[in-house]
Amino acid sequence: MEKIVVGRDEQKLLLNTIIATDNANLVTVYGRRRVGKTYLIRNYLQSKICFDFTGIHHVTTSIQLEKFTKNVSEQLNKKKPLTTAQNWFDALTTLQRLLTPLLRKKKQVIFFDEFPWIQTPKSNFLAAFENFWNTWASHQTNLTVIICGSSAGWMIKNVLRNKGGLHNRVTHKIALQPFSLYETEQYLHYKKVYLNHYQIIQLYMTMGGIPHYLQHIQPGFSATQIIEQACFTKTGFLYNEFIDLYKSLFDDANRHISVVKALAQKPSGLTRTQLIKTCKLQSGGSTTILLDELSSSGFITPYVPMGRQVKDAIYKLTDEFSLFYLKFMESNRVVSKNIWQKLSDTPSYKSWSGLAFESICLKHVDAIKNSLGIAGIYAENSIWRSKNVIKGNAAQVDLVINRRDNCINLCEIKFYENDFSIDKKYATELRNKKLQFKEQLKTKKHLFITLISTYPLVQNINSIGLVDHSIAMDKLFVKLSL
Repeated sequence: MEKIVVGRDEQKLLLNTIIATDNANLVTVYGRRRVGKTYLIRNYLQSKICFDFTGIHHVTTSIQLEKFTKNVSEQLNKKKPLTTAQNWFDALTTLQRLLTPLLRKKKQVIFFDEFPWIQTPKSNFLAAFENFWNTWASHQTNLTVIICGSSAGWMIKNVLRNKGGLHNRVTHKIALQPFSLYETEQYLHYKKVYLNHYQIIQLYMTMGGIPHYLQHIQPGFSATQIIEQACFTKTGFLYNEFIDLYKSLFDDANRHISVVKALAQKPSGLTRTQLIKTCKLQSGGSTTILLDELSSSGFITPYVPMGRQVKDAIYKLTDEFSLFYLKFMESNRVVSKNIWQKLSDTPSYKSWSGLAFESICLKHVDAIKNSLGIAGIYAENSIWRSKNVIKGNAAQVDLVINRRDNCINLCEIKFYENDFSIDKKYATELRNKKLQFKEQLKTKKHLFITLISTYPLVQNINSIGLVDHSIAMDKLFVKLSL
């Protein structure tokens, strides 16, 4: 019986569909480290996987082949020892031979985890796998091959964009993202952790929806206590995670870390040109690969400002844990009692919490659209910055929802510990933003000012007639239909 897999409804539905087909399938699963790729495949398809092999990081080809042969012997050859294959072509031929009689009986799944780690220098593993798929596996209607890797950039470059034997061979791809707020709450309930939405938001702003991080949370503690123990004690599960995370994903991790640190220093984001200058990068293809690797792994996100072109994209740091580490943990490595509680009372906390909540909202636009009643209306999402205007009068909009029904939602995002009240100064600022947006983009679409905040908006003389829609954080915790 398969173990319970909380959330991941879309992925589970897709896996069910794949297994039910009468065709051979090659499925690629990728996503950042700790996001739950292996857990999803191994536990949801537990009874269907007949062979499972995980690549080993930084070992020789001979060791990989020895481990592979042992796995084949134990899982497919009734534990009878096999002679260790001398190369990957022979190893996969042995796998083919032992799979053939099983495929005559029923559907089978074989799973290669940490696929990029198997491709050691001069191993020819990828060439052998291409041959295995093209000459045999692709003709087996009862076979599904699933390959998985945490190095999302490598998976995209060498598998999804492969120009050789695997070109256009992948039948399905699953880009596994962190849990949504809804899935995070469901997972915490599964672990008997019952916290209100404000507490969960605080945890999400610190560690994101990463299942491996969330699984360490125990019931009976507040978000402040959990963060204190996880991040600011030497035995905390996130205390050394930052360096380990990047070193495990990228061979030249220092370049990736330099980009992440530059973006942490510039919350409003940086263009490609600005990143090249700030991080002293090359202006060619190596930087493109670097940014693709970070974005495909979910650490950074490019946003094209409304009214601009793709080349004007602004990159933002959108991995919650990385931002939290660089903002608070890196400079507080000396353990001090109740340090997080003290940091929570500083101006830095207020600045960070606003940006972190904004990032969360940008990842939950579908929930926002659902709350606005426009889920069925096609819309494009972006951010907006005003052009050079009189000093001190610049404006920007956190989220722009540009709708096909001739309307635009200008979304303001505010993190606040109580109900949010608009004063006269902020009301003037909102009117100014709306005016500048309309004038600079020359749009004839109707503009709705939309406020997204942790707690409800207080209706007063400043908000009535100005704010068209207000959304509290509870509306972000919804299960969306597939």
